[in-house]
Amino acid sequence: MSTDNDSDTDSSGGHCATPDSDGEVAEDIAIIAFERKWDTAEDIKAELADRYESIDLIEYHGEVFAEYWGEYDCFIGLMASGIVMRKTAHLLDDKWDDPAVVVTDEQLTWAIPITGGHHGANQVAQDLATMGAIPAMTTASEAAGKQGVEARAKAMDLHVVNGDSTVATNLAVLDEELGPVARLDGPKAVVVGDDVTVLKRNEDDGVVIGCGSVSGAKKEQFLEAWEHALEQTDYTMDDVEFVATGSRKADEEGMLEAADELGLGLISLEKETLEDHEGPTPSKSKELIGWPGVSESSAIAASANQELILEKISYEDAVTVAIGR
Repeated sequence: MSTDNDSDTDSSGGHCATPDSDGEVAEDIAIIAFERKWDTAEDIKAELADRYESIDLIEYHGEVFAEYWGEYDCFIGLMASGIVMRKTAHLLDDKWDDPAVVVTDEQLTWAIPITGGHHGANQVAQDLATMGAIPAMTTASEAAGKQGVEARAKAMDLHVVNGDSTVATNLAVLDEELGPVARLDGPKAVVVGDDVTVLKRNEDDGVVIGCGSVSGAKKEQFLEAWEHALEQTDYTMDDVEFVATGSRKADEEGMLEAADELGLGLISLEKETLEDHEGPTPSKSKELIGWPGVSESSAIAASANQELILEKISYEDAVTVAIGR
């Protein structure tokens, strides 16, 4: 019962995490647990199975982290945090290469990212929250309730090219000085400083769903509205990069739940950004509260070509959707 490995293995029996064409590692997780906690480990695997590429169960022994270090991009230690810290501290080398590590207890009371918060650990902790654990995230941006550049990159299906720059840009996030992610299409040569984070698209093509809603719209209404809108185009849900909305709608529960169910990132744009990318359809919100129409302006501002391919349509007078490319 030492391992439960459902994926490809190397000659030593360990899991091989293979980088993709962008140099990123597939989302493969190892749950390290004592035999007496195996039932909880299996429960975690069952709960998270559809959210990650693969999840393996490995029975704890004194050198287990060293044995599998570098073969998974995230470890979940089902044990005391002190054990995990003592067994992994000497293995740490570089934050961009080291695997993420999360600790949780048998009762799933806490989910604590130990290392790699912005590189998978925070997301795993948030996923464990669906089982009742409280995610104890201490990365500065998340602790302040802000979206760091790594989280923005994940939401927009991008990856960070120059990792060292995120120290400066995440400080700017904390000081509310970073502003929206700027898109630059080539061919073009640019010069950037050490305090500019460069994000590269994971896919070359795709569309963005711009979305607004009335307060309290249900998850099902968002899902049906997005599907209905895509049916008016030549695209499907598989072509959607992410969902974009205005910052005043960033905490809309139904929208968050719908995006999560589809595995889509959700980004929010400030009023000034939306005003700079206002769509063609008149909006009552501009008259009432001074905001431009959220769905069209979000779709335009967030899409690669800033091209609106579907103007705003309304669904059940609850959700508005526009599609950008």
